[in-house]
Amino acid sequence: MKLGLHLPINSVSFGQTSTLLLRYLYEQEKAGNSDVDWSLFPIGGVDLSSQKEDREFATWIQGKIGKTYESFSRSTPTFKLWHLNGSFETVSNKPVLLSFYELDRPTKIELNIARNNNICFSSQYTCDVFKIFGVDAKFLPLAFDSYNFSRQTNRKVHTDNRIVFNLCGKFEKRKHTEKTIKAWIKKFGNNRNYVLQCAVYNPFFNEQQNHQLLAHTVNGNKPFNVTFYPMMKENVIYNDFLNSSNIIIAMSGGEGWGLPEFHSVAMGKHAVCLNAHGYKSWAKPETVTFVNPSEKVDAVDGAFFKQGEPFNQGNIFNWNEDEFIAACETAVEKAKANPVNEAGLKLQEEFSKERFANSIISLLKEQV
Repeated sequence: MKLGLHLPINSVSFGQTSTLLLRYLYEQEKAGNSDVDWSLFPIGGVDLSSQKEDREFATWIQGKIGKTYESFSRSTPTFKLWHLNGSFETVSNKPVLLSFYELDRPTKIELNIARNNNICFSSQYTCDVFKIFGVDAKFLPLAFDSYNFSRQTNRKVHTDNRIVFNLCGKFEKRKHTEKTIKAWIKKFGNNRNYVLQCAVYNPFFNEQQNHQLLAHTVNGNKPFNVTFYPMMKENVIYNDFLNSSNIIIAMSGGEGWGLPEFHSVAMGKHAVCLNAHGYKSWAKPETVTFVNPSEKVDAVDGAFFKQGEPFNQGNIFNWNEDEFIAACETAVEKAKANPVNEAGLKLQEEFSKERFANSIISLLKEQV
Protein backbone atom coordinates (compact mmCIF):
# COMPACT_ATOMS: atom_id res chain seq x y z
CA MET A 1 0.00 0.00 0.00
CA LYS A 2 1.28 3.47 -0.91
CA LEU A 3 0.79 6.30 1.60
CA GLY A 4 2.38 9.74 1.81
CA LEU A 5 3.87 12.11 4.39
CA HIS A 6 4.32 15.88 4.04
CA LEU A 7 6.29 16.96 7.10
CA PRO A 8 8.58 19.65 8.53
CA ILE A 9 11.80 17.99 9.69
CA ASN A 10 13.36 20.55 12.00
CA SER A 11 14.08 21.33 15.66
CA VAL A 12 10.84 23.09 16.69
CA SER A 13 7.61 21.48 17.95
CA PHE A 14 6.29 20.55 14.51
CA GLY A 15 9.64 19.02 13.60
CA GLN A 16 9.93 17.10 16.85
CA THR A 17 6.51 15.59 16.23
CA SER A 18 7.49 14.72 12.66
CA THR A 19 10.72 12.98 13.62
CA LEU A 20 8.94 10.97 16.32
CA LEU A 21 6.55 9.67 13.66
CA LEU A 22 9.27 9.07 11.09
CA ARG A 23 11.47 7.21 13.55
CA TYR A 24 8.63 4.86 14.48
CA LEU A 25 7.87 4.14 10.82
CA TYR A 26 11.57 3.60 10.16
CA GLU A 27 11.84 1.15 13.05
CA GLN A 28 8.76 -0.76 11.90
CA GLU A 29 10.04 -0.99 8.33
CA LYS A 30 13.49 -2.07 9.53
CA ALA A 31 11.90 -4.84 11.62
CA GLY A 32 9.79 -6.02 8.68
CA ASN A 33 6.53 -5.02 10.38
CA SER A 34 5.24 -2.56 7.78
CA ASP A 35 2.98 -3.16 4.79
CA VAL A 36 3.19 0.49 3.68
CA ASP A 37 5.39 1.99 0.97
CA TRP A 38 5.90 5.51 2.32
CA SER A 39 6.49 8.62 0.25
CA LEU A 40 7.99 11.64 2.01
CA PHE A 41 7.89 15.33 1.10
CA PRO A 42 9.82 17.57 3.52
CA ILE A 43 8.49 21.05 4.27
CA GLY A 44 11.64 23.12 4.06
CA GLY A 45 15.02 21.48 4.50
CA VAL A 46 15.92 18.46 6.60
CA ASP A 47 17.45 19.48 9.95
CA LEU A 48 18.20 16.70 12.44
CA SER A 49 20.75 18.73 14.42
CA SER A 50 18.71 18.62 17.64
CA GLN A 51 18.62 14.81 17.59
CA LYS A 52 21.22 12.30 18.70
CA GLU A 53 23.17 11.29 15.59
CA ASP A 54 21.69 8.33 13.74
CA ARG A 55 23.19 8.09 10.26
CA GLU A 56 21.09 5.11 9.25
CA PHE A 57 17.89 6.96 10.09
CA ALA A 58 19.07 10.07 8.23
CA THR A 59 19.94 7.96 5.19
CA TRP A 60 16.49 6.34 5.32
CA ILE A 61 14.85 9.78 5.29
CA GLN A 62 16.88 10.94 2.29
CA GLY A 63 16.11 7.70 0.47
CA LYS A 64 12.39 8.16 1.00
CA ILE A 65 12.55 11.74 -0.27
CA GLY A 66 14.49 10.79 -3.39
CA LYS A 67 12.18 7.92 -4.25
CA THR A 68 9.10 10.08 -3.69
CA TYR A 69 9.94 12.58 -6.41
CA GLU A 70 10.39 9.75 -8.87
CA SER A 71 7.11 7.91 -8.34
CA PHE A 72 4.57 9.84 -6.23
CA SER A 73 0.95 10.13 -7.43
CA ARG A 74 -1.48 12.79 -6.24
CA SER A 75 -4.04 10.05 -5.70
CA THR A 76 -1.95 8.81 -2.73
CA PRO A 77 -3.52 9.63 0.67
CA THR A 78 -1.02 11.89 2.42
CA PHE A 79 -0.61 13.05 6.01
CA LYS A 80 0.54 16.64 6.49
CA LEU A 81 1.63 18.30 9.71
CA TRP A 82 1.59 22.07 9.45
CA HIS A 83 0.00 25.37 10.42
CA LEU A 84 -3.40 26.21 8.96
CA ASN A 85 -1.59 29.05 7.21
CA GLY A 86 0.06 27.22 4.33
CA SER A 87 -2.14 24.14 4.33
CA PHE A 88 -4.22 24.95 1.25
CA GLU A 89 -1.10 23.90 -0.62
CA THR A 90 -1.03 20.11 -0.73
CA VAL A 91 0.75 17.42 -2.73
CA SER A 92 -2.22 15.04 -2.54
CA ASN A 93 -5.85 15.00 -3.61
CA LYS A 94 -6.57 13.03 -0.42
CA PRO A 95 -5.02 15.13 2.36
CA VAL A 96 -5.13 14.43 6.10
CA LEU A 97 -3.95 17.49 8.02
CA LEU A 98 -2.82 17.69 11.65
CA SER A 99 -2.43 21.23 12.93
CA PHE A 100 -1.83 23.00 16.24
CA TYR A 101 -4.24 25.83 17.06
CA GLU A 102 -4.23 27.81 20.32
CA LEU A 103 -7.05 30.39 20.11
CA ASP A 104 -10.87 30.39 19.99
CA ARG A 105 -12.01 32.45 17.01
CA PRO A 106 -10.95 30.90 13.70
CA THR A 107 -11.11 33.30 10.78
CA LYS A 108 -13.03 32.66 7.55
CA ILE A 109 -9.77 31.67 5.85
CA GLU A 110 -8.82 29.26 8.63
CA LEU A 111 -12.28 27.69 8.55
CA ASN A 112 -12.14 27.27 4.77
CA ILE A 113 -8.73 25.62 4.96
CA ALA A 114 -10.03 23.24 7.62
CA ARG A 115 -13.09 22.36 5.51
CA ASN A 116 -10.86 21.52 2.56
CA ASN A 117 -8.80 19.02 4.51
CA ASN A 118 -9.53 15.91 6.51
CA ILE A 119 -8.63 18.01 9.52
CA CYS A 120 -7.22 16.88 12.87
CA PHE A 121 -6.12 18.89 15.89
CA SER A 122 -3.93 17.91 18.83
CA SER A 123 -6.41 19.49 21.26
CA GLN A 124 -9.96 18.40 21.97
CA TYR A 125 -10.68 21.99 22.98
CA THR A 126 -9.73 23.14 19.47
CA CYS A 127 -11.93 20.46 17.90
CA ASP A 128 -14.84 21.77 19.98
CA VAL A 129 -14.10 25.36 18.92
CA PHE A 130 -14.15 24.47 15.23
CA LYS A 131 -17.33 22.44 15.67
CA ILE A 132 -19.08 25.61 16.87
CA PHE A 133 -18.25 27.07 13.45
CA GLY A 134 -19.52 24.04 11.56
CA VAL A 135 -16.25 22.20 10.99
CA ASP A 136 -15.92 18.60 12.12
CA ALA A 137 -12.34 17.97 13.23
CA LYS A 138 -10.83 14.81 14.67
CA PHE A 139 -8.86 14.81 17.91
CA LEU A 140 -5.39 13.34 17.35
CA PRO A 141 -3.38 13.34 20.60
CA LEU A 142 0.38 13.66 20.40
CA ALA A 143 2.90 11.21 21.84
CA PHE A 144 5.79 10.83 24.27
CA ASP A 145 9.13 10.98 22.46
CA SER A 146 10.98 8.07 24.06
CA TYR A 147 13.98 8.45 21.75
CA ASN A 148 14.84 11.99 22.84
CA PHE A 149 13.42 12.09 26.36
CA SER A 150 13.82 9.74 29.30
CA ARG A 151 13.61 9.89 33.06
CA GLN A 152 16.94 10.21 34.86
CA THR A 153 16.35 8.34 38.12
CA ASN A 154 19.50 9.55 39.86
CA ARG A 155 19.25 13.17 38.74
CA LYS A 156 19.97 15.62 41.57
CA VAL A 157 21.04 19.15 40.73
CA HIS A 158 21.32 20.49 44.28
CA THR A 159 22.82 18.86 47.35
CA ASP A 160 20.24 20.39 49.66
CA ASN A 161 16.46 19.94 49.57
CA ARG A 162 15.50 23.07 47.68
CA ILE A 163 12.51 22.75 45.32
CA VAL A 164 13.23 23.47 41.67
CA PHE A 165 10.56 24.90 39.36
CA ASN A 166 11.00 24.83 35.59
CA LEU A 167 9.37 27.22 33.11
CA CYS A 168 9.59 26.35 29.40
CA GLY A 169 8.45 27.66 26.03
CA LYS A 170 9.48 30.75 24.11
CA PHE A 171 8.86 34.10 25.82
CA GLU A 172 5.58 35.61 24.61
CA LYS A 173 2.29 37.05 25.81
CA ARG A 174 0.30 33.96 24.82
CA LYS A 175 2.32 31.87 27.24
CA HIS A 176 2.07 34.43 30.09
CA THR A 177 5.85 34.23 30.48
CA GLU A 178 6.34 37.62 32.10
CA LYS A 179 3.30 37.28 34.35
CA THR A 180 4.38 33.84 35.55
CA ILE A 181 7.94 34.89 36.40
CA LYS A 182 6.81 38.03 38.23
CA ALA A 183 4.18 36.15 40.23
CA TRP A 184 6.67 33.45 41.23
CA ILE A 185 9.26 36.04 42.30
CA LYS A 186 6.73 37.83 44.53
CA LYS A 187 6.32 34.67 46.55
CA PHE A 188 9.60 32.77 46.23
CA GLY A 189 12.18 35.31 45.03
CA ASN A 190 15.50 35.30 46.96
CA ASN A 191 14.33 32.36 49.08
CA ARG A 192 17.11 29.77 49.06
CA ASN A 193 14.60 26.95 49.54
CA TYR A 194 13.31 27.43 45.99
CA VAL A 195 14.72 27.84 42.47
CA LEU A 196 13.10 28.96 39.22
CA GLN A 197 14.82 27.79 36.03
CA CYS A 198 13.60 29.48 32.86
CA ALA A 199 14.19 28.06 29.37
CA VAL A 200 12.20 30.79 27.63
CA TYR A 201 14.57 32.00 24.91
CA ASN A 202 12.53 33.11 21.90
CA PRO A 203 14.37 32.24 18.64
CA PHE A 204 12.17 34.71 16.72
CA PHE A 205 13.87 37.55 18.61
CA ASN A 206 17.56 38.40 18.51
CA GLU A 207 19.95 38.14 21.45
CA GLN A 208 19.48 41.75 22.51
CA GLN A 209 15.69 41.55 22.36
CA ASN A 210 15.69 38.40 24.48
CA HIS A 211 17.95 40.08 27.03
CA GLN A 212 15.72 43.16 27.17
CA LEU A 213 12.59 41.06 27.72
CA LEU A 214 14.13 39.28 30.68
CA ALA A 215 15.69 42.43 32.16
CA HIS A 216 12.32 44.19 31.97
CA THR A 217 10.58 41.22 33.59
CA VAL A 218 12.81 41.36 36.69
CA ASN A 219 13.08 45.18 36.62
CA GLY A 220 16.84 44.88 36.20
CA ASN A 221 17.17 43.13 39.56
CA LYS A 222 17.14 39.37 39.12
CA PRO A 223 16.77 37.35 42.33
CA PHE A 224 19.67 34.98 42.99
CA ASN A 225 17.37 31.95 42.80
CA VAL A 226 16.10 32.67 39.28
CA THR A 227 18.12 31.44 36.31
CA PHE A 228 17.63 32.24 32.62
CA TYR A 229 19.06 29.72 30.17
CA PRO A 230 20.13 30.32 26.57
CA MET A 231 18.47 28.38 23.76
CA MET A 232 19.04 24.65 24.11
CA LYS A 233 19.78 23.43 20.60
CA GLU A 234 20.09 19.72 21.36
CA ASN A 235 17.44 17.46 22.84
CA VAL A 236 19.96 15.70 25.06
CA ILE A 237 20.59 19.03 26.80
CA TYR A 238 16.89 19.80 26.99
CA ASN A 239 16.26 16.36 28.46
CA ASP A 240 18.79 17.11 31.20
CA PHE A 241 17.03 20.39 31.87
CA LEU A 242 13.57 18.82 32.14
CA ASN A 243 14.93 16.19 34.49
CA SER A 244 16.53 18.80 36.77
CA SER A 245 13.27 20.07 38.27
CA ASN A 246 10.74 18.95 40.83
CA ILE A 247 7.84 20.95 39.37
CA ILE A 248 7.02 22.11 35.85
CA ILE A 249 4.96 25.28 35.42
CA ALA A 250 2.27 25.00 32.74
CA MET A 251 0.41 28.30 32.83
CA SER A 252 0.28 29.25 29.14
CA GLY A 253 -2.92 30.93 28.02
CA GLY A 254 -3.20 28.86 24.86
CA GLU A 255 -1.54 25.64 23.68
CA GLY A 256 -2.23 23.00 21.09
CA TRP A 257 -0.67 20.46 23.47
CA GLY A 258 2.31 21.74 25.49
CA LEU A 259 5.16 19.36 24.65
CA PRO A 260 7.76 20.37 27.31
CA GLU A 261 5.15 20.35 30.07
CA PHE A 262 3.73 17.03 28.89
CA HIS A 263 7.16 15.39 28.67
CA SER A 264 8.07 16.66 32.14
CA VAL A 265 4.96 15.19 33.76
CA ALA A 266 5.40 11.96 31.80
CA MET A 267 8.93 11.73 33.26
CA GLY A 268 7.52 11.93 36.79
CA LYS A 269 7.59 15.64 37.53
CA HIS A 270 4.85 17.40 39.44
CA ALA A 271 3.09 20.30 37.71
CA VAL A 272 1.15 23.50 38.26
CA CYS A 273 -1.16 23.54 35.27
CA LEU A 274 -3.86 25.81 33.86
CA ASN A 275 -7.08 23.81 33.50
CA ALA A 276 -7.68 24.85 29.90
CA HIS A 277 -7.08 24.35 26.13
CA GLY A 278 -4.60 21.70 24.93
CA TYR A 279 -3.32 20.94 28.43
CA LYS A 280 -6.64 19.25 29.20
CA SER A 281 -5.95 16.68 26.47
CA TRP A 282 -3.39 15.00 28.75
CA ALA A 283 -3.45 16.64 32.19
CA LYS A 284 -5.75 15.17 34.82
CA PRO A 285 -6.38 15.95 38.53
CA GLU A 286 -4.28 12.92 39.51
CA THR A 287 -1.28 14.07 37.45
CA VAL A 288 -1.15 17.86 37.99
CA THR A 289 -2.23 20.62 40.37
CA PHE A 290 -4.81 22.58 38.41
CA VAL A 291 -5.44 26.33 38.38
CA ASN A 292 -8.80 27.24 36.90
CA PRO A 293 -8.81 30.08 34.33
CA SER A 294 -10.29 33.38 35.47
CA GLU A 295 -11.24 34.94 32.14
CA LYS A 296 -10.27 35.28 28.49
CA VAL A 297 -8.18 38.11 27.06
CA ASP A 298 -7.31 39.12 23.50
CA ALA A 299 -4.21 37.35 22.19
CA VAL A 300 -3.03 40.42 20.25
CA ASP A 301 0.61 41.14 21.11
CA GLY A 302 1.86 43.09 18.09
CA ALA A 303 4.41 40.40 17.24
CA PHE A 304 2.88 36.95 16.74
CA PHE A 305 -0.78 37.91 16.96
CA LYS A 306 -1.73 41.10 15.15
CA GLN A 307 -5.14 42.74 15.03
CA GLY A 308 -7.11 42.17 11.82
CA GLU A 309 -4.80 39.59 10.25
CA PRO A 310 -6.31 36.70 8.21
CA PHE A 311 -4.86 34.18 10.69
CA ASN A 312 -4.45 33.85 14.47
CA GLN A 313 -7.30 35.95 15.79
CA GLY A 314 -8.98 35.31 19.11
CA ASN A 315 -8.48 34.99 22.83
CA ILE A 316 -6.29 33.22 25.34
CA PHE A 317 -7.10 32.17 28.89
CA ASN A 318 -5.98 34.25 31.86
CA TRP A 319 -5.58 33.33 35.53
CA ASN A 320 -5.45 34.75 39.04
CA GLU A 321 -1.99 35.20 40.55
CA ASP A 322 -3.04 34.26 44.09
CA GLU A 323 -4.57 31.02 42.82
CA PHE A 324 -1.38 30.28 40.90
CA ILE A 325 0.76 30.76 44.03
CA ALA A 326 -1.59 28.60 46.08
CA ALA A 327 -1.24 25.86 43.46
CA CYS A 328 2.56 26.22 43.61
CA GLU A 329 2.46 25.69 47.36
CA THR A 330 0.27 22.60 46.91
CA ALA A 331 2.64 21.23 44.28
CA VAL A 332 5.59 21.80 46.64
CA GLU A 333 3.92 19.66 49.31
CA LYS A 334 3.23 16.95 46.74
CA ALA A 335 6.85 16.98 45.59
CA LYS A 336 8.14 16.74 49.16
CA ALA A 337 5.79 13.88 50.00
CA ASN A 338 6.33 11.96 46.75
CA PRO A 339 9.36 13.08 44.72
CA VAL A 340 8.20 11.02 41.72
CA ASN A 341 4.81 11.70 40.18
CA GLU A 342 3.88 8.05 39.60
CA ALA A 343 0.57 8.90 37.93
CA GLY A 344 2.45 11.13 35.49
CA LEU A 345 4.73 8.29 34.42
CA LYS A 346 1.70 6.45 33.04
CA LEU A 347 1.35 9.10 30.33
CA GLN A 348 4.24 7.49 28.46
CA GLU A 349 2.16 4.41 27.83
CA GLU A 350 -1.15 6.19 27.38
CA PHE A 351 0.29 8.51 24.72
CA SER A 352 2.77 6.21 23.02
CA LYS A 353 4.37 6.74 19.62
CA GLU A 354 2.78 3.45 18.48
CA ARG A 355 -0.69 4.78 19.22
CA PHE A 356 0.07 8.08 17.52
CA ALA A 357 1.46 6.49 14.36
CA ASN A 358 -1.26 3.86 14.10
CA SER A 359 -3.94 6.55 14.42
CA ILE A 360 -2.39 8.38 11.46
CA ILE A 361 -2.13 5.19 9.41
CA SER A 362 -5.80 4.41 10.09
CA LEU A 363 -6.85 7.90 8.99
CA LEU A 364 -4.88 7.53 5.76
CA LYS A 365 -6.22 4.06 5.00
CA GLU A 366 -9.74 5.46 5.28
CA GLN A 367 -8.89 7.62 2.25
CA VAL A 368 -7.75 4.72 0.06
